[in-house]
Amino acid sequence: MMKTSEQEWLFLFEALANPIRLKIIASLHGKRKYVSELAREVGISRPLLYMHLQRLEKGGLVIGNLELSEDGKAVKYFELTDFNFHLTPQTIAEAVKGL
Repeated sequence: MMKTSEQEWLFLFEALANPIRLKIIASLHGKRKYVSELAREVGISRPLLYMHLQRLEKGGLVIGNLELSEDGKAVKYFELTDFNFHLTPQTIAEAVKGL
């Protein structure tokens, strides 16, 4: 993983600090999904899902892409980024220096 700034670590910690967001990550493992499909799988409304997806995007864990379906409708797909991080006590100490 590239060197991560203090703020990026905090966004990452925030993104991972919620069980619904962890469930979203697990659901996206191995396959990108569109919003309605993901909302059904996770068991939450689409507006609430979007709020969680924004936090996951901010943390660099997911990315969304808007695509046109065969019938011309706009469909937003989300997929996991290829994230990999090494968390240590030193990493946490560096992340909180600016707090």
